Amino acid sequence: MAMSDYKILIFPDPKLRKVAKKITIFDKSLVTLADKMLETMYEADGIGLAATQIDVHLRLVVMDLSEERDNPRIFVNPEYDILDKSPFTYEEGCLSIPGFNEEISRPSKILLKWQDLKGDFHQEEPEGIFTVCAQHEIDHLDGKLFVDYLSSIKRDRIRKKLENRRT
Repeated sequence: MAMSDYKILIFPDPKLRKVAKKITIFDKSLVTLADKMLETMYEADGIGLAATQIDVHLRLVVMDLSEERDNPRIFVNPEYDILDKSPFTYEEGCLSIPGFNEEISRPSKILLKWQDLKGDFHQEEPEGIFTVCAQHEIDHLDGKLFVDYLSSIKRDRIRKKLENRRT
């Protein structure tokens, strides 16, 4: 298997805090970027990846929530409206925070809106893990990480452990 062209940024890398720019050009380079992101995500055994995580600061997210890893989905300029604020709690992990999973509560019902690789608009009311993953990845595009939902003590402990692994 070929190694991906991209390296996933690891928390606390400050580049993970950059806010991604809206995509306005829908061309072959966008398709190539989405394909490379899927390759990177599959290689890392993830279910979602935001362009910010590979140091590309564009509003692009890829996901594949299928058991068989054969249902890739691409979201250009994704955003959502909260339809139900009641919390849905899920144990989240993140390719940029390897080895750490934490229970995070997010709104249980959203309306997800995005464009496809041609620029056409779509919307859907995701359910379950799709709802969680969409909010998690869109957070990345806004420079936010799941550790931001944790106490500062827990977040600092995770940051220190990840920094120690690198040294």
